[in-house]
Amino acid sequence: MKRLLIVEDDQSIANLQKDYLELSGYSVRIVNNGSEGLKALAEEEFGLVILDIMLPGMDGFEVLKTIREQEDIPVLLVSARADEIYKINGLGLGADDYITKPFSSGELVARVNAHLNKFERMKERFGKKEVGTVLSVRGLEIQKDSRRVFVNGSEVMLTQKEFELLLFLFQHANRVFDKEELFERIWGMEAIGDASTVTVHIARIREKIEKTPSKPQYIGTVWGAGYRFMV
Repeated sequence: MKRLLIVEDDQSIANLQKDYLELSGYSVRIVNNGSEGLKALAEEEFGLVILDIMLPGMDGFEVLKTIREQEDIPVLLVSARADEIYKINGLGLGADDYITKPFSSGELVARVNAHLNKFERMKERFGKKEVGTVLSVRGLEIQKDSRRVFVNGSEVMLTQKEFELLLFLFQHANRVFDKEELFERIWGMEAIGDASTVTVHIARIREKIEKTPSKPQYIGTVWGAGYRFMV
């Protein structure tokens, strides 16, 4: 049984989410602020975090930053704010999804299922890779087994989804993929989610691996078609 953590200051909303998730076979813990959320993560092992943005004290973005420094688990941001800038900030900080309130309990369960299934598939896939396998080109090095990335000998820190996206493009070098296909391949969802997530993650990867992000030498944009890794 997967253990989930809900970080939500509205107890009625948290209880409703908990009820539906438990009916779907999950074990759920609720905490009401960011500090308690980080404490819970230090105390227990969770398979996924549902994190509200508007929290008292430490907000969800701050909590997310800390989680990404310490944990490699799916994080679903939830918020009543539908502003694009909130979504961009959240995804850019490493959130796996952004859900705008109000949303149905069925949608929440579907997204949780999808992200957990995807996470398990990726762990299994990378667990089967040959130890020591390294991909490299023009100063960029990807160590598949250790999930580390280096640029000209210096390590750069990528989130889980950034690493998966970069590795996928590298392994299919020179092939053009549109946003929708990349979203399906990396996030594993056709019917739910937002393909604009791909654009945000490409931008974040370029900031980390490109000398001049506006003139990329690794991940190129094919206008009107999508993205490709250039070799």
